[in-house]
Amino acid sequence: MIEPASMSHILSLGSRAERKDRLEALRGAFTGLDTEYPLADGTRAPRTYLDSAASTLRCTVADDIVARALRHYANTHSTLHAGARIMTHLYEQAHAIVEAFVGASDAYTSIFTGSGVTGGLNRMARTLAERRPNRDVVIATMMEHHANDLPHRKHVGEVVHVPLEKDPDGEAGRVDLEALQAAIDAHADRLNYVAITAVSNVTGIANPVHEVARRAHAAGALCVVDAAQSAAHAPLRVTGTGDADAIDVLCMSGHKIYAPGSPGVIVARKALFEGVEPQEVGGGIVDRVETGAYEITDALPEREEAGTPNLPGALRLAATLQLLGRIGMDLVEEDERALTQYALERFAAVDGLTLYGSHRLEVAERIGVIAFNLDDLPHGLVAAALNDYFGVAVRNACFCAQPFVRQLLGRRGPQGDGAPSETCGPDACGPSTQPGMVRASLGLYNTEADVDRAVEALADVAERPDWYRQRYRPVRNGSGDWVHCDFEHPPEAEMDLRGAVDAWLRTI
Repeated sequence: MIEPASMSHILSLGSRAERKDRLEALRGAFTGLDTEYPLADGTRAPRTYLDSAASTLRCTVADDIVARALRHYANTHSTLHAGARIMTHLYEQAHAIVEAFVGASDAYTSIFTGSGVTGGLNRMARTLAERRPNRDVVIATMMEHHANDLPHRKHVGEVVHVPLEKDPDGEAGRVDLEALQAAIDAHADRLNYVAITAVSNVTGIANPVHEVARRAHAAGALCVVDAAQSAAHAPLRVTGTGDADAIDVLCMSGHKIYAPGSPGVIVARKALFEGVEPQEVGGGIVDRVETGAYEITDALPEREEAGTPNLPGALRLAATLQLLGRIGMDLVEEDERALTQYALERFAAVDGLTLYGSHRLEVAERIGVIAFNLDDLPHGLVAAALNDYFGVAVRNACFCAQPFVRQLLGRRGPQGDGAPSETCGPDACGPSTQPGMVRASLGLYNTEADVDRAVEALADVAERPDWYRQRYRPVRNGSGDWVHCDFEHPPEAEMDLRGAVDAWLRTI
């Protein structure tokens, strides 16, 4: 059993009223909230950023803290000059903050890796495949992002996808626990682990990850959780009531937790790395190197972090997590839930708008990720029109979750034997009709006014579909994107690296 005294966590700071005031103050402390772009009608307007499920804006409070830390910048792996000693201390503290943020005990370690969850899941798939070579099956769900599907296929072997529950309205909900149990029972002798997202990046629906862990452990398997979408929005702990329902591996993406530029991070049981050589080798992970041999250190996380770390990014992520933890993830979750309820009601009232996935908060635990389509208008056209005419930034297409999106749309891609299904032939999935959706997603910085702007824009597009269709043409490259026939906003008009360098040089 995990002893409560060994767990770490970030204590919130101040009374509830004080924490709410701090959360409100933080809402405006993000880079890019005041960015303006030209619109197709010839005006300029501040953008309304509703694409946080893809990547959040960056917290300026954490940036300021990291700027102060970088006055001491030096590489780690030394303590004999002041800068190296300070940075080594801060890097160690960054690991401790990550572990505290997810309530890890001292049986866990944290490892910075890659640029998001993708790097962490690939790393752990390779590690667990090597550690448990006779277990070549992974169970995942139909809602998984490609990052929590393809690494397991490539490195472990067979991936079994279990279906989702239907809510009382017939909408897709969380993982079907009965189907999951049946899959676990069917593959128990070969099952390496269950890989599950904490929250869907398409519907925002949350899964009962600790119950999943309990079922996996009962069959001698492990539980790997993709927390990319959940970490910034709701409290999450690797430890449950004990070992039986504790998560074995949890992966997070810094760029989705208000810290773009930071690495991804793995929080995993230390025991999983014992007796397995690190997947990446190099400087900083060895005790001794000879021309004919080398000895890997047993120390964690050092043995899993070869080379020079992304110190600015790791410190930025840690500062952001500490900030969120001190304000309290309970308040963050409560705040977003209220805005999500408001947004779902407003979006549902738009004529011709279809919401995907369970969207009644009284029947589904979820975050502010809202996927939808407008009748008779391609998702790429809708997303382009929202940007070009209203400055509303949303995402479209399949969100790196193609099987799930196609399922929600009633379309299925090629089957296991390579034959396409009848509902996804050449005409249904052509260059201008690629299946997909539009997705609006919320962050700490969003307000009811942002939701109102998006809904008013959608209402206008829904009322005048022919007018908008006449102004756009499909990009026939299979993406499902559409572009304006006349309006252009080239990126170099806003920012150009070569030009920015030359402008500085001319001031000298």
